[in-house]
Amino acid sequence: MYSEGLPARGAVFWPVGTGDSTTVVVDDGVVMQVDLHDLAKADSDENPEVAVVDRLVDALPIVDGEPYLATFVLTHADKDHCLGFADLLAKVRIGELWSTPRLWREYNDPEAPELCADAIAFREESERRIEVTRAAVSVGGAPGSGDRIRVVGYDTDHSSHAYDDLPKEYLAYPGTSLTVLDGHDRAGVFEAFIHAPFKEDAAAARNETSLSMQVTLTDESGVDGKVLLFGDLAHDTIMKIFKYSEAKDREQYLEWDLLLAPHHCSKRVMYKKDVDGAEVLQQDILDAFERNARLGASIVASSAVFPDVDVDGHNPPHLMAADRYAEIADELICTMSWVDELAPSPVVFGVDAYGARVIRGELLEKSAQEAALELSMSSVGRRFAAVTAAAVSLAHALPATAVASEFSGVDRVQDAIAADRGGQSAPENPIGFGR
Repeated sequence: MYSEGLPARGAVFWPVGTGDSTTVVVDDGVVMQVDLHDLAKADSDENPEVAVVDRLVDALPIVDGEPYLATFVLTHADKDHCLGFADLLAKVRIGELWSTPRLWREYNDPEAPELCADAIAFREESERRIEVTRAAVSVGGAPGSGDRIRVVGYDTDHSSHAYDDLPKEYLAYPGTSLTVLDGHDRAGVFEAFIHAPFKEDAAAARNETSLSMQVTLTDESGVDGKVLLFGDLAHDTIMKIFKYSEAKDREQYLEWDLLLAPHHCSKRVMYKKDVDGAEVLQQDILDAFERNARLGASIVASSAVFPDVDVDGHNPPHLMAADRYAEIADELICTMSWVDELAPSPVVFGVDAYGARVIRGELLEKSAQEAALELSMSSVGRRFAAVTAAAVSLAHALPATAVASEFSGVDRVQDAIAADRGGQSAPENPIGFGR
């Protein structure tokens, strides 16, 4: 049996094509965004992709007269994980950024893959915050909301990076748990356990340096829901996560009610090519996923609609990966075909006294209507309901007026960002992921 209204906390997986955009709602005042893929074509009613930035502007809590996002987490700097960041930064006050060391390693490496304009905007904003933090600490203070940053991971050449002398409270490493988001301690209702990136992978391909974590959301009744996020990690790095946690008796941090399929349902998570070029199934990772799945677990692929047949060399999603996921989970959901392929609905995962589950159909519609009424009568309202109401409303919001940020570097990369995000039509050429 489901509750009459939406739970107070949960996560929304937005239909954004093949890319990641996950909104985690901790409570009324604290929302975390993990990655962003906001294409310009989402502004047109003719396209099914959702304009995530506009939805967040509508749904986030208002603090000091502007929309407030507690934390933005960038798993890695690929275009399909950060498109629209500069736009978000201009329209929303982001309390805290979580970044990984790879951003600076690539900046210092002339042979590293070129960063897209939004990734550059993220790096520039990160460096601004590092300077503000360093200045505040030097006089015995601390940065305030809007200036905070946390670097997650350890790089072997960290001494050459801008963040090197940050105090430890602004750093995090694999094997640690975080409960504070932009100064808000939500211990007991929120926990992010960091799995990766690993120190030994500092110089690996960009995808293999993805920030990976388990997010646990706990209802006041004590019921919890666990979400596993692996970014664009492939088989070997994910198996390292499972082996490390199992060896250290930390299996509780491997459990999941919802798994976001790594790398947009890529076959490289569970297949490797042998010497003859044949795809060989790696059963060990499917077994690891399955033994850590909780009752009623679901897998979400944040991707385009699954193909009818795989074509060698094509980008994810891959049908052979989707088929394997369907064998180990109670339900496999593709964000771009959820409910209606022509007008996909965001996938809404909720946690309350009734359990952790994907909220669907009539309950979602009814709860969104109730949320709209409640929010119209309250200056605060329930944040998860607000986000969900924005998710359910498939009509595109009017574009918010951008507010220039003197520190963001947005103006310097505006033209490049517009080019990266594309026009209102689908791109003529396929996008290469992880290159």
